[in-house]
Amino acid sequence: MKDYVNEYIDKLERGLRAIDPAMIGEVVDALERARVDQRSIFIIGNGGSAATASHMTNDLQKLASQGKSPAFRAIALTDNVPLITAWGNDEDYTAVFVRQLEALAREGDVLISITGSGNSPNIVRAMGWAKDAGLETIALLGFDGGKAVKLADHVLLFPEGHYGRIEDAHMILEHMIANYLAEMP
Repeated sequence: MKDYVNEYIDKLERGLRAIDPAMIGEVVDALERARVDQRSIFIIGNGGSAATASHMTNDLQKLASQGKSPAFRAIALTDNVPLITAWGNDEDYTAVFVRQLEALAREGDVLISITGSGNSPNIVRAMGWAKDAGLETIALLGFDGGKAVKLADHVLLFPEGHYGRIEDAHMILEHMIANYLAEMP
């Protein structure tokens, strides 16, 4: 067990250190611009990444917004289960995020996509729509970034193929970004 734990931590650390801090800075800058300009920040993901999307929304709206005016306008498109199931049932699962964006998003808003593979059809479809609609796109990815890497303006890629560590890294990045935004003047 000790060897497994040490190897897991070592691989997580190596993957995080492979992410260029300047790229994290670009994401922070994009989110801060969105806050100041009162743009909406939509966050999407599936499975564990959906939980990270909800968590990031919480951290942007509460943690990073305290004492700041205007506050972050962050919305997790993962949280309205009745709407997600309605679109999934009546159209198909690839529609669950893009249909919400069509109703809510405006040019200049931000879409954050959190996906391990970068190939989830509902994420790729939403990112393609966002690019065409003039949204700024941010992606937290794993593996080689998949199809999503080409659709993102800003990419934070955890370069490994272990879903557990990818999701761990995305949560660490989310916390790092939100805490930095909370602590910056």
